[in-house]
Amino acid sequence: MKTKSIVTLIGAAGIAFAFTACDSKQEQAREEALEQKAENLEAGANQLRKDGEKVADAKEQHADAIRNGSEKAADATEDDADATRDAVEKRADQIESEADKVREAK
Repeated sequence: MKTKSIVTLIGAAGIAFAFTACDSKQEQAREEALEQKAENLEAGANQLRKDGEKVADAKEQHADAIRNGSEKAADATEDDADATRDAVEKRADQIESEADKVREAK
């Protein structure tokens, strides 16, 4: 009796599997539509990544340009400071020379 029950149970499971394994045309169409939707979503995500990367690259280039501009401005300011020091030192030397001449005139 046990063997007959097991065979019946296995047979019933096999038949049930056979019916569920065969998709109807509607089920196939639904699966294809869902697959197409998933592929479209993935394509959109990939495009979003590409566009985002372009925007991020542009922002990094802008940041580099600002940084370079700031460095150039800082360099120009330092050069101006050096020129000021040189001019002041030259003028101070001239004044000291005049002071020496005044002392010598005593």
